[in-house]
Amino acid sequence: MAPTSTRTPFVVFGYGSLIFKPPPHTIAQVPGFLKGYVRRFAQMSHDHRGTPESPGRVVTLIHKSDWDKFSAGSDPFPDDDVVWGIAYTIDPAYEAEVRDYLDYREKDGYTMEVIDIYGMDDDDDGGGGHEKVIIHGAICYVGRDDNPSFVGSEPLDALALRIWSSAGPSGRNKDYLYHLAAAVRELCPSSYDSHLFALEERVRALDEEHGGGDT
Repeated sequence: MAPTSTRTPFVVFGYGSLIFKPPPHTIAQVPGFLKGYVRRFAQMSHDHRGTPESPGRVVTLIHKSDWDKFSAGSDPFPDDDVVWGIAYTIDPAYEAEVRDYLDYREKDGYTMEVIDIYGMDDDDDGGGGHEKVIIHGAICYVGRDDNPSFVGSEPLDALALRIWSSAGPSGRNKDYLYHLAAAVRELCPSSYDSHLFALEERVRALDEEHGGGDT
């Protein structure tokens, strides 16, 4: 019998565009959530959903304690949300290729962090289950506050207008928002995101006001 491999699987957690545009060579995926983070449109996009002259906005993960300092009480949803996403296990034969792919895809200010991903145990008595770590040592790409593309907290209306009006090589910024909102809704009943859905509502209102259409 061949020896069992003890190599740690390469698992990447998608919380933004990776949810609706998964990495290649995925052999398994599972929904899960993070603790101690918020997901916010606080990262400029010069290369995908905007241009160097007019950058769009895409999501990043930020430690909750850091975000509380950045937003200085201006975030209307400081404690409402849990960051749900998808954990993708990559075929070991293609790990190096996928790492290179992700490094290029996330090159605009993102760096890797190692995280634990949580899920819910099913509860036989119908009590809703209990939180538990389902994957240790996954990686995700985070736009930390010290990277040059980090823009911080912006008023929702100004942020919505920026997203509505921006576009780049990967398409319209608002389509990124719409696809992400739809994907988060489909993850599980618990995957509500107040910040994301409030932005979606404001951007769709701009579509209606200006005849911008839908995705």
